[in-house]
Amino acid sequence: INQVKAAEAKHNEGNSGLKLTTAVAKYLFKLMAYKDEYEVARLHSNGQFKAKIAGMFEGDYAIKYHLAPPLFSKHDAQGHLIKREFGSWVGKVFPVLASLRFLRGSFLDPFGYTEERRSERALIQQYKEQLLSLLPTLNANNYEQLIAIASIPEDIRGYGHVKERHLRAAKQKESNLLASLSLQKFASDDQGKHAA
Repeated sequence: INQVKAAEAKHNEGNSGLKLTTAVAKYLFKLMAYKDEYEVARLHSNGQFKAKIAGMFEGDYAIKYHLAPPLFSKHDAQGHLIKREFGSWVGKVFPVLASLRFLRGSFLDPFGYTEERRSERALIQQYKEQLLSLLPTLNANNYEQLIAIASIPEDIRGYGHVKERHLRAAKQKESNLLASLSLQKFASDDQGKHAA
C-alpha cells in the first residue's frame, strides 16, 4: 500500500487525491478478510447470532444449519459441494472451531488444503503482484483504468460455486481492462516512434 501511495503521490505531484491507494487498501483487505470456516464459526458463536434469532422468534423453536463441510461433503454432478442439514448441536461445535482460528494458514489448518482456501490465498498474492507490476506504467491516461483494475475484487462475492462464478466474471473483466491498458500503451508507444 505504501508503494502504491508513493507512486500515486508522484503521479499526482502533491495533489491530495489518493483514489488508487484507497481502492488498493479497500480491496486488498477484502481479499485478505475472506470468510472461512473459522470466521463462520466465530460469527455463529459470538452471541449476536443467537440474540438475532431470539429477537425474530418466540416460544419453542429449533435451529437447523445447512452446511457443506469441505472435508467430508459430497459433490453434485457439476462438482459443487452439496449442503446437508445439521441439528442445533452444531452450535456447540462452533465455539470450539472458532477457538482454533490460530491454525488458519498454517500447515495444521485442515481447511487450508481445500481448493477454495488455496484459491483465496493465491488471489491475494496475484493481486499484489499485478498491482506492483502495473505501478511503473501509472500515468494520467491510465489512472482511472488502474483504479478499475484495483477494484476488481468488488465483483468477487459469495461462497463455494457462487464465488467461483463471480470470480470467473471478475477475471474476464480484469482481462478486458488489462487488454485495453496494453492497447493504450501500444498506441502511445507507436505515436512516440512516429513523433521521433
